[in-house]
Amino acid sequence: MMKVWRVVIVGCHPTSMLGTKLILEEGGELAVLGMYSTWSDGLSSVQEHQPDLVLADYQMPEGNVEQVLPELKSSCEEAHIIIMTDEEDSQLFQPLLELGASGVLSKGASARQLLLMIGGLREGFLSVPLNWIQKGYRPATSSRGLDSVMQLTQTEMFIMERIVQGITYDKIALEIEVSRRSIDNYLRKIYVKLDVTTRAQAIEKFALFSRQSKQIYA
Repeated sequence: MMKVWRVVIVGCHPTSMLGTKLILEEGGELAVLGMYSTWSDGLSSVQEHQPDLVLADYQMPEGNVEQVLPELKSSCEEAHIIIMTDEEDSQLFQPLLELGASGVLSKGASARQLLLMIGGLREGFLSVPLNWIQKGYRPATSSRGLDSVMQLTQTEMFIMERIVQGITYDKIALEIEVSRRSIDNYLRKIYVKLDVTTRAQAIEKFALFSRQSKQIYA
């Protein structure tokens, strides 16, 4: 049996939130924990209840979601956050994604479109409106990710290049004439700069940077 997702709604129109609550709970797979009209109340609820999903208006009387989105995400890292906008705006998608959102949807979207987006997240998929693609939208590589790689020193870049190529740590140590323990020290620094915790994550981020660089300079 599929887990019932717990939902927190944050919006500036109580009537709209109530309508959304009824839509979400109709199928029995979603349960709304609460509806809140301020960022502070919504954030407190997310911190307390640790929901699976947060639906939040982009614009609230206190300001837009970008001011609170990082804190919302850090308060409940496992939660998916869908941002509801007054108009479909593909330009908001990438910045909000980098801040922790899992989706952006127009308030003019149908109930079925909202449920399909949530259903996709439940299955591990992120949805992008087809008309964005038809209008030429293409997701960009995260600038923050590239910046983190650019913080690496020349030696750290070399070490990561060799690791991506499958070279062992012992051989890398011989190539740069340092001890095996020094390679471990380098790796700890590299992981901090890349904001990763495992070798696989470091390789993935560095490989993405390498592909992007080739596209830029080709």
